[in-house]
Order: sequence, then C-alpha cells, then structure tokens
Amino acid sequence: MKFDKVIGQEEAEARLQQLVDEQRIPHALMFTGPEGCGKMALALAFASFLLGERWNGKSLLSRDSAVTNAEAMLAQWQHPDLHFSYPVIKSKGAGSDSKITSEDFAKEWRQMLGGGPYFSLEQWMRYMNAENQQASIFEAESDRLMRKLNLKSSLGGNKVSLIWLPERLNLTSANKLLKLLEEPPLKTFFLLVSEHPELLLETIRSRVQVFAVTRIDDESVSEALTERQGIAPEDARRIARIANGDWMKALEEIDADNENKEFFALFVTLMRKAYAKDVKSLKAWSQTVADFGREKQKRLIAYMMQMVRENFMFNFHNPQLCYMTQAEEAFAQKFAPFINERNVLLFQNRLQLMMRDISQNANGKLQFFNFALEVTIYIRK
Repeated sequence: MKFDKVIGQEEAEARLQQLVDEQRIPHALMFTGPEGCGKMALALAFASFLLGERWNGKSLLSRDSAVTNAEAMLAQWQHPDLHFSYPVIKSKGAGSDSKITSEDFAKEWRQMLGGGPYFSLEQWMRYMNAENQQASIFEAESDRLMRKLNLKSSLGGNKVSLIWLPERLNLTSANKLLKLLEEPPLKTFFLLVSEHPELLLETIRSRVQVFAVTRIDDESVSEALTERQGIAPEDARRIARIANGDWMKALEEIDADNENKEFFALFVTLMRKAYAKDVKSLKAWSQTVADFGREKQKRLIAYMMQMVRENFMFNFHNPQLCYMTQAEEAFAQKFAPFINERNVLLFQNRLQLMMRDISQNANGKLQFFNFALEVTIYIRK
C-alpha cells in the first residue's frame, strides 16, 4: 500500500522517511494516537515499503523484477513475509483447548483490508460475524509468530510482523511476544498499532519505540471527503470539524444510519426519563441496552462520556470548544445547563467505572439500570 492512500499526516510520513534516510529503523515500532487518525494506514504503508514497495521512487529491493513481484503481492495483501496478527473470536462450538489464531480469519481480514486502510474494531467484529464475544489475541497466535518469524524470509528480504490492537493480547500471549521482542529474528521488523498502549505490559512498552501520530488536520479531512466521497466543500468542512481529526467519525457522519444516531436517541431518552424519575421507562431503557453485545455497550458508554463533555463545554458559549452534530447541538440548547460543575465529574467517573466493569463481563442489565437510577440524582444537582 502506498503512502498516497494515507489522509494527511505529512509530518508523520516525514519522520518515517527520516528513520529510513538515517538508517535507524527500530526493530519494533508502535504506532499510537487518537482513534481514526490513520496510524494503521501509516503502518500498512510502512510495512509495504519494508517489504519492497517503492516509496518516493526507491525500494529496499535491488532487482526491478523483485520489486514488481513484491508490489503485486502487497496489492492483494498476500506477501508471504508479511504476518498479520489481530484480535479474533472463538467460533461457536470451539473447545477451551482450541488453538485460535489470526489465520483462522485470514479471508475476512483481507476482505476488510480490500475496502481500505481505515477501519474500526466494530467493523472487524462484523466481518467475523461476532455476536456477544469479545475479541482477543490468544496464546496460539504468539506460538504461530515464533514459528513463522524464525524461518528464513520467503523472498530473501525483510519479514514484517504487523500486530493490530496488541493491547488485546492475553497474558500468556503477551509474555511470549515479549520474548520475540527481546530477541528478534534476523531481518524482522515488528509494527504494533495500538489504540490503548497503556493497557500493554510495561515490559512490552519498554521494548518498542513509540511513534506518536496526531489527529488529522481538518483541511486534509475536508479535502479527502470532497475528493474520495464526493461531498460538497461546504458540507465537507462542517463534517471535518465535527470529526475532529477522526476519519472514521467523518465517514460515520455522512452515513444516514450510523450508530451514533442510535446512541444519541438513547442518550436523550435516558436524560429525559431520568429527569422525570420514570423508573419503569428507565428499566425498559436498560433492558434495551443490555441486549447489545459488550463491544456495542462499551461504544455507547464512550458516546455518553463524549456527550457529557460536550454539553458541559456548551455552557461556555464558545463554538470552538464543542464538537456536536446539528441534532446534538439542538438538544444541548436546553439540556446543557443540567451538566455543570456540580455533577460533570460524577457522570464521568461513573461512566468510566461502568466501562471497566462491562469490560470485565459484569452483568449489563444491572450495570445500566443502576446507572440510570443514579442519573436521576446527578441530573438535579
């Protein structure tokens, strides 16, 4: 994949180019940054270069035929020296001793990559037809990597292990990956792409060089919306500002049926019923949310945290501080005063606690009903 598919991020690309020019590419590089900033796109483009694809007219391979061959295979994401690792689910009926690896979902992975280098865990879960399962990187994945990476390169060049969301490694798998990072096989590069690097083992974080990626600038998002999605320039600028540097959010905004509209309706219902102390309706609300899969529940919690923040900032009457859609802003006109300095931290701390508990498989129905009841108190402070 060529760098011209990356939206914006010219400064990040220049830093990668500097590593190449100065011949100091680290054996393990971890791309971090806000969601939707394009860190996976950068990692995919850099992995392609490490395996021979031309970048600014130059390739790490010496023979033209080898370069052409490498680029043809990378176009299909089927280069034999590119090893992907990513969170997967255990199929229905799989026993506790089943050895699940990324290869079990290689077809689905390539299908998703074929749609472009920007995607989310939510999209990946749909490709796997996941229901209520939580995706992880299991022990067998590290065993597979150790076996593959200790073999010679199939094409005589570099080998690349690209690990998407390494924070989802289970403990056993993480410890085995640590051994690989401590003693990397010859001509092997590890590229990690993490949404939450703080969840990784400290020992792993100490073995990688962090490559921080910033949000995409609004102008680049606006231009990409116009050029790639056919959005009118004025609408593209509005969407770019709402997206706040998140390309995935920009795409969601132009989707009339995006999930955030559903979450907005749920947020409005919760706040109105909580203000009315309508316990019966709050119980029905919590049952609706409890029927979501855990990943969707966590996305709803994240959305509610964002809405609490945006409504609190709305009270300062500074449009530059708020990032809401027209519908969200219309609701905030009357609702924002109910999120104030007396309760904003109560809301945020409670939502963070619920995010942790849901992630640890707590009972969703109880969690959301308890929260809904507490909102009846918070909203009147």
